[in-house]
Amino acid sequence: MAYWLFKSEPDAWSWDQQVAKGAAGEEWHGVRNYQARNNMRAMKVGERGFFYHSNIGKEIVGVVEVSAESAPDSTTEDPRWDCVHIRAVKAFARPVTLEDCKAHPALSKMVLVNNMRLSVQPVTAEEWRIICALGGIEA
Repeated sequence: MAYWLFKSEPDAWSWDQQVAKGAAGEEWHGVRNYQARNNMRAMKVGERGFFYHSNIGKEIVGVVEVSAESAPDSTTEDPRWDCVHIRAVKAFARPVTLEDCKAHPALSKMVLVNNMRLSVQPVTAEEWRIICALGGIEA
């Protein structure tokens, strides 16, 4: 199974809004970066990801699941852009901040630590395990 991280500015789309969508989840629309789009194209239903509040908070706050594979982004007619649907699975007992990630030696190569601008990014199985432990949930 592959793991991912989805970034969102909480004043635009927050964890609480994601949770409110329930089992139906929400289209992860509006991504206009080819690498992020390609990451979504690689995703499979059931794969898990972290939900990261960027700009405000700069912290991982929960786990989401891919509920629908990549399809055309409904917010544009441009055929280059598509997206997955995700649904909230579990909130962290305690948020894991960007500073927490930077301070952990085993996370030094994590995309989040090294490429702050990529909005949808891969997470290794080891990174997943460490961050879940830091967040107080089972991996």
